[in-house]
Amino acid sequence: MTRGVAGVAAILVVVGTGTAFAQQPPVAPSARAQAPVDLTGDWVSVVTEDWRWRMVTPPKGDYASVPLNAEARKVADAWNPTRDAASGEACRAYGAAAIMRLPGRIRIAWEGDAVLRVDTEAGSQTRLFRFGAAAAEASSAPTWQGRSLAQWQPSGGRRGAPPSGGSLRVVTTEMRSGYLRKNGVPYSSSATVTEYYNRANEPNGDSWLVVTTVVEDPRYLTGRFVTSSHFKRLGAGGTWTPTPCETG
Repeated sequence: MTRGVAGVAAILVVVGTGTAFAQQPPVAPSARAQAPVDLTGDWVSVVTEDWRWRMVTPPKGDYASVPLNAEARKVADAWNPTRDAASGEACRAYGAAAIMRLPGRIRIAWEGDAVLRVDTEAGSQTRLFRFGAAAAEASSAPTWQGRSLAQWQPSGGRRGAPPSGGSLRVVTTEMRSGYLRKNGVPYSSSATVTEYYNRANEPNGDSWLVVTTVVEDPRYLTGRFVTSSHFKRLGAGGTWTPTPCETG
């Protein structure tokens, strides 16, 4: 091979290699890296409303403010906590549609770069919020916490300026049927739970987490059941005392 031909071949190799590199798509940042707001840490629920339904177990038949149909009211009127305990169904009020309404602490942490984990003291439950490719994993049999798909929602700032802050949207399906309240107010396995997690920082240094929950159930509800739950962020070194599910 002459020197001229060899030089041309070398140039073609370099150009071809450069083209190959140029055609490689950029690697998207992970869900953890994209987070517009930090939701991790320990938080404690602050109950300022719906005390009679959240801090104590309401009496049978108290399902005010929940848009139940006739079938659902019949189920609620037949609530039997002793039967639930005996049949291994003590966690029916601790499923994804109701767990954030129960008093106690929650702990939020990353489990890798694509899964946000939420542990609860109440009922010792664990929720996994999966982003992107992790959300496409094959689902298993229905569980109390179901299958949760998560997506960041950056908030808009001034026009032309980068977004400031944001929230987390979580959609949960494939749940076992459970209770919206501990007194047997039902939701079915066909229910969909959509949640919005927003953090607010106060001038005095306090941080608050507001969780808005929307439950839609074609079997038991005549409309959307919407609640808002508030949590205050705790400092490091706090106590963590998980408790088992209770039927009453």
